[in-house]
Amino acid sequence: QVQLVESGGGLVQAGGSLRLSCTASGRTFSGYAMGWFRQAPGKEREFVASINWPGWLTTYADSVKGRFTISRDNAKNTVFLQMNSLKPEDTALYYCAADRNNRYSRQAFEYNYWGQGTQVTVSS
Repeated sequence: QVQLVESGGGLVQAGGSLRLSCTASGRTFSGYAMGWFRQAPGKEREFVASINWPGWLTTYADSVKGRFTISRDNAKNTVFLQMNSLKPEDTALYYCAADRNNRYSRQAFEYNYWGQGTQVTVSS
């Protein structure tokens, strides 16, 4: 079992930046791909970014490409999402997820473990 805890969310003005963190505990972090997803009120959960193990392959949603960067510190069992040039449409609850099969997929159903989420609110 892997427990995931997100942090770093908050309220920021449009154009600002936030850095989300997701720390894993329980089983080893080793071998797991990690992903970030988000869900805005009244909308479905959507893919944001993912990274493979050990971290040289990444993929991004078109809506965040060039603004967000996913990375991981395997020694600290932590994955990060650096979010720059934030827009009001980035407002959502952000979740991290872990995939024990290392697929770094865009599909939520391929992830085995999920955190509780951290709220990001971008004001205009």
